[in-house]
Order: sequence, then C-alpha cells, then structure tokens
Amino acid sequence: MDNSHLTQPSRRRLLQKGTLGLSAAAIAPSAFSQTGPSIRWRLASSFPKSLDTIYGGAEVLSKRLNEITGGKFQISVHAAGELMPAFGVVDALQNGGIECAHTASYYFVGKNRTFGFETTLPFGLNQRQQNAWMYYGGGLQLVREFLRDYNIVNFPGGNTGVQMGGWFKKEIKSLADIKGLKMRIPGIGGEIMAKLGAIPQQIPGGEIYQALERGTIDGAEWVGPYDDEKLGFYKVANHYYYPGWWESNSMYSFYVNAKAWESLPKEYQAAFAAAAAEANIDMMAEYDFKNPTALRRLVGNGVKMHAYSNQILKAAQTAAFEFYAEEAEKNPSFKKIYEPWLKFRSDIMVWHRFAETTYSNFVLNNPIKS
Repeated sequence: MDNSHLTQPSRRRLLQKGTLGLSAAAIAPSAFSQTGPSIRWRLASSFPKSLDTIYGGAEVLSKRLNEITGGKFQISVHAAGELMPAFGVVDALQNGGIECAHTASYYFVGKNRTFGFETTLPFGLNQRQQNAWMYYGGGLQLVREFLRDYNIVNFPGGNTGVQMGGWFKKEIKSLADIKGLKMRIPGIGGEIMAKLGAIPQQIPGGEIYQALERGTIDGAEWVGPYDDEKLGFYKVANHYYYPGWWESNSMYSFYVNAKAWESLPKEYQAAFAAAAAEANIDMMAEYDFKNPTALRRLVGNGVKMHAYSNQILKAAQTAAFEFYAEEAEKNPSFKKIYEPWLKFRSDIMVWHRFAETTYSNFVLNNPIKS
C-alpha cells in the first residue's frame, strides 16, 4: 500500500490505531539487523498448546516479529502453566515478572468489571464490529487508559467470532433448567448466568474436560466446533447449544508490561504492532475455515444440536443490560467506557440491519442445491 500521500500526523494515527495498513514488507529487516539491538522477551499464554488456533495467535506474533526484524526481536511463547497459571498473567505483568502475555481480558473481571469490554460483553458486538470499535471507534484508546493502572499496554490479538453456547449433559429447554446448573463460564457472561439461576465456575480451558467427566460441573462453554472437538467435550456431554450470547465475539489480547514497551525503540514498537494486527486478523480467518468441517464431524459423532429458546435469550438480554446500568452507576471506569460503547453499538446495529443482515438472512434461508 502506497502511503506516500499521507501527512506525518496521518502516518502516526495509522500506527497508533494498530497498524492495520502496515505490512511486514513495509519495515525492512535490514533496518534492524544493521543497527538495532537484540531483544528477547517471554510471552505467557493463558491457553494450552493443544489449541493451535488460540495458542497459535501468539506464535503468529512471534514468528512475524522475528521475520520483520531479521531476528533482532524474538519472543518465546509459553503455554498456560509453564511460567505461571493461566489466570496469573495480569499480576505478573503488573509486577514486571514477564514482558508480555496473550490472554482474554474478561478472565480478570474479578479485579474490575471494566476488563470485560476488551474481550466481549454479553449481547455486545460481533467480530467485525469489535474491530471497528477498537481501531476506529475509540475503544482501543479507552481500554488503554483503563489499563494504565495495571502497567499494561494492550493490542488486539485474535478473535473467535460468535461462539457456540456450551455443552450440557441434559437439555436446557427453559429458564427452569438453568436453576442450580453448575456451568463453566467466565467473565460477565458468568454473572448474567448467575442472575438466571446458574452457578458459574471459572476453569482454565485445559481443565474443562476433566471437570465435565467427573461431574464437578453440569455444563461448559469454550469456543466453537474446532476447539471444542479437540478438547473432546462431546465425549462427556452431547447436547451442544447455540448461540453463545455471552460471546458475540471474543477478542483476545496481547498485553505488554508498560515499562518494557516504553524501553523499545520506535521501530520495534511499530514491528510489534504490525505483527499483532496480523495475528488479530489471522485467527478469525482460521476459525472460519476450520469450524464448518469440525461441526460436521461432531454431528456425525452423535452430537445433538439445540438453539436456546427465545425465553432464555430475552431473559438473558434483559438481565445483561440491567447489569450494565447498575455497574455504570457505581463503577466510574466502567461507565467511562460503557456510555460511548453503547452508542457505538446502537449506531452500528442500525447499519448492519440493512445490507449485512438482510443479505445473510436471504442466503441462509434460500440455500443453493449442490
């Protein structure tokens, strides 16, 4: 892409928005290999190696950063549990124990519910809308202001798109079936489920299968067909629900210790931002490629597919927005992001209702025979 027409401030804004237009080729490796320092960082992932899509997002970042800088900036990627527990990365970043991490912000809503915005809010934005909000709608700036108190600089680091609605050992036909249900579900989604009567559990991805198998939990949500199949949930709970209303998208994040970030030369910062932006887009494309065939395999293995009833969806949506209003009243940092987020959501839903939704509804309801 030729950016020669851009003014210097325009170039700077392009970089600050996540370098959506900055390719690896735009930064010559020779510029690093001749004069740049050799930098080695460690990245702690919140995900197991077995999940090549989510865990692989950090590997995309590491590989591209190595290529862009001619080997001058290398990041070693460590799976959950290698350096610290899956949910220990924010504390480690705050204390300078590691330079960076790959995680989901909503794992940390126990610290402050404002952490939820970066990954997703129930009945929130889809993947395209989340990218638009983060890169152009002020979301990235707002989240970065919030994360300053945690000594963290964040970058979008992948997305799953709309997730599935979980695996259960019995059918969930009505709100009555949710009462007392022990379900693995993190973030604010878990709090909304609690309002409906469930008992949410926060369990790392690599431990969900055992919890289902042992009966510690009655159900669990993770991501979607490809990852869920790899983790084997269908072997211990064969009722598969949709949609995952608590994760209309799920944006993962690269978190960088603020002091480590500030110590980087500017060209290294630009390289990191470019590699992160590529990883962010790459993950969604990989999921969209792999999920359809995985879903067919699951159905072939006897998985029973169910849609959540309108009764459950309407009750959950009402509970969600009541929860947000209550939280905004008592949490200034939540309110600071929620109000512009809500306006953005309203505006983009109107736009998507026309071309996007109308087209999708038509082609889905009028399939071509092959």
